[in-house]
Amino acid sequence: RFAYRLYRDQRLGLVTRRRRGGESHPILLIGAGDGAELLLRALASGRYGIYDAVGVIDIHGRRVGRSIHRTPVIGAIDDLPHVIARCRRPPERIILTARLPAERVREIMDRTASLGVPVSRLPSLTDFRHGLDEGRVEFRPISLDDLLRRPPARLDLSAMNDLIRGRRVLITGAGGTIGGELTCQIAALAPSHLVLVEASEFNLYEIDRRVRSREGAGEVVSRLLDIRAHSRLDALFREFRPEVVFHAAALKHVPLVEANPVEAASTNVLGTRNVANAAAAHGAHAFVLISTDKAIRPSSIMGATKRLAEIYCQTRDLTPGADDDGAVRTRFMTVRFGNVLGSSGSVVPLFQEQIAAGGPVTVTHAEMRRYFMTVNEAIQLVLQAAAYGLKHEDLRGRVFVLDMGEPVRIADLARQMIRLAGHQPDADIAINFTGVRPGEKLYEELLDPEEHPVPAEADGVITVTPRLFDAALLDRALRELETAVGVADEDKVRAILGNLVPGYRPTVTPAAPAAVPVSG
Repeated sequence: RFAYRLYRDQRLGLVTRRRRGGESHPILLIGAGDGAELLLRALASGRYGIYDAVGVIDIHGRRVGRSIHRTPVIGAIDDLPHVIARCRRPPERIILTARLPAERVREIMDRTASLGVPVSRLPSLTDFRHGLDEGRVEFRPISLDDLLRRPPARLDLSAMNDLIRGRRVLITGAGGTIGGELTCQIAALAPSHLVLVEASEFNLYEIDRRVRSREGAGEVVSRLLDIRAHSRLDALFREFRPEVVFHAAALKHVPLVEANPVEAASTNVLGTRNVANAAAAHGAHAFVLISTDKAIRPSSIMGATKRLAEIYCQTRDLTPGADDDGAVRTRFMTVRFGNVLGSSGSVVPLFQEQIAAGGPVTVTHAEMRRYFMTVNEAIQLVLQAAAYGLKHEDLRGRVFVLDMGEPVRIADLARQMIRLAGHQPDADIAINFTGVRPGEKLYEELLDPEEHPVPAEADGVITVTPRLFDAALLDRALRELETAVGVADEDKVRAILGNLVPGYRPTVTPAAPAAVPVSG
């Protein structure tokens, strides 16, 4: 049977190539595992004669000298340029047939950058097998997710299910990048009611349309509402009495927020207080604040206001408030993480626009670094952290910090995006350094030096011990902030933030470096 199958596949492949005039596109495979075996078997059958595999590169180098379906394993990744030079036909494309760690994908992209050979990948094995059954082979371009992916966290699906299923859930900022993904993932967990709160009419329309097309979302209620409107927010909570509240509404664009400190304090601090107090007053089991790495030793108004929101929620979690429902003492949890790929106002959409226009791509500083995570991964871990925190009463006041991996240099990200678009950095599209903007830091941090990280049982999450604040003093200071916001006193707002937020120091903008090539 084996001999017959071998003869049949080779014979069919020969006939198909003759029918197509012998024309084929040479490809080089990286990965000698199941994906390569499936692809090479399909190519050998002749059904996909437009491709000719000229060799396989073994990731670990252990199978060099062998062959897979008569295609030789000709080298290892470390020898990639020389391997390409030795191929019997110069490859027109490199195909990743295995799911590689992000650092390996970046390494391959760097090594092939000067060779002019585009890199693609197979879809997941399930999708690939489905494609074979339908008689097609689909190669997908390398994406930013491939370049920044980390090993997936082990999700406690049972705990996440218990947090949401059959419960009334309210999400503020539901139409934003974070709020929208939260809404979609929560809808899939079958809440009884899903209340969407959003200040932007268009964003609310879009997320309402998306979530109503999903099965199992429960009763969906969309409310156009500003979280700064205390009385209207309280009426909404009284009507629906949500059991779990996710607070994602915030002003977050650093330079714009820097120029509008009154609006930032009103939304990010006083708006958070409104939502948190309404949650406690109407018996919510859990309140989850979405926070940011910019809250640590902040140099911006945005970071300082988010840190003050964290402080308020930590203090409420440790100190029962006068408005707490008698039957339920609400858990106030903060989940802190870095940048989300492709979120509104982030560098990724900006770089994509600049590359599409032919450049230049503008980077503020050659050494600017940021943490990045895909929105899907971030929201999965937010739900995991919230479910874990709600189960552990002993973790009151803790901040849950997501494992973001290593920070990425923005200049390197720009170069990788230029290559993904099929161009060469500096040659086809220039990178210009424009100088750090008001409120920005070169490096962001996930932990304050005075915070003590403690490993959590929830994978991908760590907890940090709270920095205690006197609840009465904090309440008095927030009333002063409210007064300053009411009269639009920017100087007073900045002064109050400086007194309340540990380590808040307005940034001194460094000059932009010369536009010299950056490695990577």
